[in-house]
Amino acid sequence: MGFSLSDGEFLVKSARTVIESYLASGERLTIDAGEKFRKKLGVFVTLESHPKKELRGCIGYPYPTEPLMTALTNAAISAAVHDPRFPPVSEEEFQRLIVEITVLTEPKPIVVKDRKDMPGKVKVGKHGLIIEYGPFSGLLLPQVAVDYRWSAEEFLAEVCWKAGLSPDTWLDRNALVYSFGGQIFSEESPNGKIVEKKI
Repeated sequence: MGFSLSDGEFLVKSARTVIESYLASGERLTIDAGEKFRKKLGVFVTLESHPKKELRGCIGYPYPTEPLMTALTNAAISAAVHDPRFPPVSEEEFQRLIVEITVLTEPKPIVVKDRKDMPGKVKVGKHGLIIEYGPFSGLLLPQVAVDYRWSAEEFLAEVCWKAGLSPDTWLDRNALVYSFGGQIFSEESPNGKIVEKKI
């Protein structure tokens, strides 16, 4: 994907600015950005408490359907106030949260002749996963498997759970499983130094 650290700093700071503006006034900022940020890319915005790093919101767009800055703006606001797992973030609480963004490569289907060979196609630390099965779907970002020290098979089971499915659904030939990569940029502390996370 090739975003530099300075690109990542711009994206993370933009996400923080968008959230601050929305929490203060309800206004959705439009941030002017260069050509590389207008390319259609998937992106997720994650909010975590500091220093415990407990999840406080995570929303995004897995497929490249919108220009990056449009998707980032929408995901940032949604992570703060529309994640159904959490109450909306307040202005005061947001000052204690870390902002992390993951820019995604386009998801590609994992193709195997024998479903039991699928874990061999999943690279923990490189791939995120999506499963689609009928009306059900679930997604886990690449860093999640690393954080929980899952094997490839456990990662596949967990993305099934995320979709509300049996953990062995990935073995069903009617289940569609995709992998994707991502570049991760995160604050080390709230509104602090921004780093590219290598997983």
